[in-house]
Amino acid sequence: MSSMRAPSSSSPGGQPSRPLLQIEGMSKGFPGVQALDDVRLDLYPGEVHALVGENGAGKSTLMKILSGIYERDSGTMLLDGSEITVDGPLAAQRLGISIIHQELHLMPDLTVAENIFIGRETRRGLGLFVDDRALNRRTEELFEDLRIHLDPRALVGNLKVAQQQLVEIAKALSFNARVLIMDEPTAALTEQETEILFGLIRDFKARNTGIIYISHRMEELKAISDRITVLRDGTYVDTLDTEEAEVGQVISLMVGRHIEGETRPTTVADDPTPVLEVKGLSTRSLLRDVSFELRRGEILGFAGLMGAGRTEVARAICGADRITSGEMFVNGELVSIKAPSDAAKLRIGYLSEDRKRFGLMLDQDVKFNIVISSLGEFTNRFGFVRDGAASEVSEQYVRSMKIKTPSIRKSAKNLSGGNQQKIVVAKWLLRDCDILIFDEPTRGIDVGAKEEIYELLTDLATAGKSIMMISSELPEVLRLSHRIVVMSEGRVTGVLDNAEADQETLMSYATHIDSAGSLA
Repeated sequence: MSSMRAPSSSSPGGQPSRPLLQIEGMSKGFPGVQALDDVRLDLYPGEVHALVGENGAGKSTLMKILSGIYERDSGTMLLDGSEITVDGPLAAQRLGISIIHQELHLMPDLTVAENIFIGRETRRGLGLFVDDRALNRRTEELFEDLRIHLDPRALVGNLKVAQQQLVEIAKALSFNARVLIMDEPTAALTEQETEILFGLIRDFKARNTGIIYISHRMEELKAISDRITVLRDGTYVDTLDTEEAEVGQVISLMVGRHIEGETRPTTVADDPTPVLEVKGLSTRSLLRDVSFELRRGEILGFAGLMGAGRTEVARAICGADRITSGEMFVNGELVSIKAPSDAAKLRIGYLSEDRKRFGLMLDQDVKFNIVISSLGEFTNRFGFVRDGAASEVSEQYVRSMKIKTPSIRKSAKNLSGGNQQKIVVAKWLLRDCDILIFDEPTRGIDVGAKEEIYELLTDLATAGKSIMMISSELPEVLRLSHRIVVMSEGRVTGVLDNAEADQETLMSYATHIDSAGSLA
């Protein structure tokens, strides 16, 4: 396969131009791992340059060097043709380099204006007091320029995630950023919010701002980027013109192997006996008369738009949210689940969409995270953990689930998203759960790791586990689910066999609902 050209003497718009930013020969090592090895990247004014690769490919390390968080071991960086040294985040900002991290860094108890200009507030009274009126006026002027419609006086903690994302963007651009790094900017956005973000990005391009865009979502690359640079295992692989590139080609370059297309389950689970039966489930805040069945060996997908109630169903089943009416049956027995501990006793495991907050103890090691839910089995009569037994079973799960870690003593926070997800699964498998609820199982996980999670879910179902899978990615729902429950506004609007489902049908069930709660 031949490499597609990368512009050398002209910008993406076709006008003669030198690169705004050039990175050559960049290398960075940490104890026991070479994170980057002779990596290169160039960025032109008015270009959106996508940077892609599996978790661990080196994307974050490269961006942290560029934004002054890490020091490089070797390599050069040129801005407007002049070599630069970025010796800290403030130095990066002074150079016009701003980064918007995937995990937002805002202060919820401060206003929008205070977050944007923190440390740079307009002051009065000999500098002793913040001039709130002037601060809000500066923010309004910035928002008018960016065509952002937010109240500068609003508390950030009261904003939706998409609105907080806009605050982060405005904050970055308030430093007159010439190079803007966006790390998974649409991870928590709806389709409509993503389009708004793309509109802003196109405005930035018109001002000759260069944008480095990191995303795991292949469909976004065609929509917004001009070129795509692929990293793999800390090395540079290729740079492609987006217009000519094919998604399959990009994925193959990322993972170094062939990835299967959109396959679907070939058979529906044979056993029709419900393992979990939910009847008329309602909660005070959202859910209304939710009913469905989960069968043994089945992956039951849950589709719907943001706010449809999918996560709320999972939380209600696990006892995290209080049920106001309805019944649940596990293996035909009426059960009462009032707390997550009740669900665990019934061998129901919940893998939250926010695994870092609710699924893992990030500062603890791999071994501790695997055995934590079954700790009683590894404790002697004096209350001490039998370290040998805990280590042995942890090593077994690391091997069987192919968890990539140098040691079971490694902190969970140092592992990639895909491997963190596998640890959470291992925890519940050790607990011997029969029912597993996966909420956005591949969020923030790269393409190669997604394939491993898909294989894992399929293997679990084949082994007789019953799986509820909530996903915002319709191709993912269609690829894995035997049957699909579609929700809208807290209600079930349809239950479809995979064979009769496609994206258009699922979206029609997810969106067409009248005020009475029936299909339009």
